[in-house]
Amino acid sequence: MSTRHILLGLLAGGPSHGYDLKRRHDERFPQARPLAYGQVYTTLQRLVRDGLAEVDGTGSDGGPERTAYRSTAEGSRELAHWAGEIAPPAPFVTNEIFAKVVVSILSGGDPEAYLRAQRAAHMERMRELTALKTAKGADLATVLSADYALNHLDADLRWMATTAARLTTLTAEVDTA
Repeated sequence: MSTRHILLGLLAGGPSHGYDLKRRHDERFPQARPLAYGQVYTTLQRLVRDGLAEVDGTGSDGGPERTAYRSTAEGSRELAHWAGEIAPPAPFVTNEIFAKVVVSILSGGDPEAYLRAQRAAHMERMRELTALKTAKGADLATVLSADYALNHLDADLRWMATTAARLTTLTAEVDTA
C-alpha cells in the first residue's frame, strides 16, 4: 500500500493536519496496519518536497500548533494516475508458510505439525475477523476489509491442505535436491 497516495487521497477532501490524516487513515482502512505519526509527517514532508502537497496554514485551536496540508494540482494528477493503475499480480510467489515447510524438511523438523499449528492460527484469526465484521454497528469499510482478509486466509488454508496431502512427495523432492 502506498502511504503517499493514501495521504493524497485523504487530502483530496480538503486541507488536513497530520493528526487528522492519521486518524482518518485508521478509520478508512480498519484492517490495515495503523500509520505511525512519524510516518505521516515524514510522508507529508516528502509530498511537499515533491510538489504534490503544500502547507495550507498553521493553527492551534487552543491546543498545540498544527500545520495543515493540502494537495496541489500536481498531487491531484498523481493521485488520479495512481488510482487508475491496475495493480499487477505479484511477479514472484513469496510465501513465508511455504518457506517454513521447506526449511522444516531441510532441518529435520516436523512440517506436518507446523502446518497444523499454522492452520490453527489462521482459524483463530478468521474467527476474530468474522466477529469483527458481524459485530453490531460494523461499518461497511470494516466488513469489506475483513472479507478481503478472510478470503486470503481461506486461500492459505486451502493451500495448506493441498501441501499437507503432498508432504511425502515434497519431502522426497527436497531431500534429493
